[in-house]
Amino acid sequence: MDLTEQMQQLAKRSKSAAHRLTQLGTQQKNRCLEAMAQALVDHQAEIREANARDLETAKTMQLSKAMTDRLVLDTSRIEGMAQGLREIAALPDPVGRELDRKERPNGLLLRKMATPIGVIVIIYESRPNVTADAAGLCFKSGNTTILRGGKEAIHSNQIIAKLMVEAAQACEPGFPADAIQVIPTTDRAAVPALLSLTDDVDLCMPRGGEGLIRAVAECSKVPVIKHYKGVCHVYVDKDADLEMAVQIAVNSKTQRPGVCNAMETLLIDQHVAESFLPKLALELSAKSVAVKGDAKVRSILTPLIESKKLDLELDEATEEDWHAEYLDLILSIRVVEDLQQGIDHINTYGSGHSDCIVSKNESTAQAFMRDVDASAVYWNASTRFTDGAEFGMGAEIGISTDKIGARGPMGLEELTSYKWLCFGTGQVR
Repeated sequence: MDLTEQMQQLAKRSKSAAHRLTQLGTQQKNRCLEAMAQALVDHQAEIREANARDLETAKTMQLSKAMTDRLVLDTSRIEGMAQGLREIAALPDPVGRELDRKERPNGLLLRKMATPIGVIVIIYESRPNVTADAAGLCFKSGNTTILRGGKEAIHSNQIIAKLMVEAAQACEPGFPADAIQVIPTTDRAAVPALLSLTDDVDLCMPRGGEGLIRAVAECSKVPVIKHYKGVCHVYVDKDADLEMAVQIAVNSKTQRPGVCNAMETLLIDQHVAESFLPKLALELSAKSVAVKGDAKVRSILTPLIESKKLDLELDEATEEDWHAEYLDLILSIRVVEDLQQGIDHINTYGSGHSDCIVSKNESTAQAFMRDVDASAVYWNASTRFTDGAEFGMGAEIGISTDKIGARGPMGLEELTSYKWLCFGTGQVR
């Protein structure tokens, strides 16, 4: 069997399973999720054995220390996966929600009801815990999942999916075995082959770096929900509480710099730059943040550095820096003339992810929130809150910066579509 035929059969099995999943009610799905969680805890030895094989592969691939760390499944992470599944079980079922209802003049009753999307392909890198998270979220929302992790994690991903399926079937005979599948080959050609199957695959969600996401989006013939990168901004307005602004900026940059909702560029209104920058720079220095600043920023901070009042790595910001997603303790800073120049900068260089204004002026903040084109816009709060759990979704399968369909953090509700149920009494047209 060639690779194309193998992917066709895998997708058709997933589609058939998706139709069968609609027959499971909320209680049945929750029992399955609880059983899946317990199975991961009970079979930790098998998971860790498979993970050890992947870690050996990681050595031969010479993966970075950070990538290797993401791959490790210790007791804490396995229990974390199990807890994640239990939390998904505790969430409201998104399927079957009435989204709208209307009765037409002719008596026809229309009900707009939330339904599963169908077959969802998840493509991700390194972290095998994503296997449990993604499969659990898709299952609770009535979708089947086809999972493609990195080749460095294939054994871990396969055992996690196998244990979840077996546990669900043991407690619910109606659970279809093909509801959760891991692509069994590491051949890169499998992805474009699978994503060409528009009759059987409904959606793809890539999770990982910009390179991975762009490669998937460019080869896919099925819809892709994505965000390429997170170039997030904080704008400090002339009417800002400067102590608050320092706290928000430092948190947005340093609380976890290697994630997509961390601030990458700070914009400061010219009227407060002289008073704000020295305060901020001291905090950034304490956190080992390197700064790339425009001419105004450098004119304010350089004398402090030269006089030894400030120990800060400071370089000139280039045009490329305004586009950069550093994912590191590096921050570009620009002083802008006013609110409009700040907004224009964000809409020119931002990625549509998360942007914040710090201001005591409500009308200024409202203008910023109206005019900035991003999936999440904040007033006096850190950009680090753009997260499904922080948004009260309980769990998150990803973040979208698309404008059609889901936008921002995606939880269970965002993994559903809808259909119209039309109740008549013999109406004809």
